[in-house]
Amino acid sequence: MTKPTHTTPPPDAAARRRALPVLTYSVEQLPLFDAAFYNEARDELAKVAEVMVPPRDAKAFEVTAGHFFRIMSIEGPQVGDLNLWNAHDLTERFYSGKTRALHATHLSTGDRLWSTFPTLRPMATITHDTLDWYRWDEDGAGVHDIIGTRCDPYTNLLLKGKEYHYCCHSNLTRALATERNLPLGEAEVHVHDVMNVFMCTGYTRDTHQYFMKASPVRPGDFIEFFAEIDLLVGLSACPGGDCGASHSDDTAKCYPLKVEVHRPHERALAGWQSPPPNKYSRSHGTR
Repeated sequence: MTKPTHTTPPPDAAARRRALPVLTYSVEQLPLFDAAFYNEARDELAKVAEVMVPPRDAKAFEVTAGHFFRIMSIEGPQVGDLNLWNAHDLTERFYSGKTRALHATHLSTGDRLWSTFPTLRPMATITHDTLDWYRWDEDGAGVHDIIGTRCDPYTNLLLKGKEYHYCCHSNLTRALATERNLPLGEAEVHVHDVMNVFMCTGYTRDTHQYFMKASPVRPGDFIEFFAEIDLLVGLSACPGGDCGASHSDDTAKCYPLKVEVHRPHERALAGWQSPPPNKYSRSHGTR
């Protein structure tokens, strides 16, 4: 719905609208994506773990720095909500807003998932994406978004007037609580805005409202990440299935997701180190 205006445009309204757009960040100083390094590391992999994420549920698991993990579609089109934490410090976690500002609204090969302040460093790098062909469709939608938040029981109650316990927020809360033996309330505060893996989304052109459409993911598709630091990963198989119609209920057809963790040959990582935390002094103008 287009919102009505309540003010009269000023005489120079057209001129103000013609201001040229400027990218918020000049990202030339970011470390370049070293495709040769990651591809060489991918050439000789040994699978060291496999995790099955059931429909309308989540799992949490660790991935050692220098390992790859793949999120895979195996039975049918299914969206996954992804959280990342430093395996040794849950307060360092994926920062979707800053990642969006540094890269784009939707991520693919070569993009990094950055952590929260004060560390602000790459947590994971996307090294392969079988859906990178999708790019942008005629509705302006793309795949693997970091603009939407995870579906949650609070918004669902607000909009529908009833409780639903298998939203991605709840799924991730249960998974983290189980993995780290935490009370639900303590785990919940660490659950954060997600990367919506395989989800196809955008903003409407007229009202700029967030929309979703059926995911193009099919069995055999996967997205692959390189763990830049020791990670604790949370992944929820969204109750919306392919998110082509609804979410936060039991109406959509849902499928499991499979995660594989792979270790590269140690010679491929010779000289490689995890990125250090951001070196800002944290003085904030006080000295």
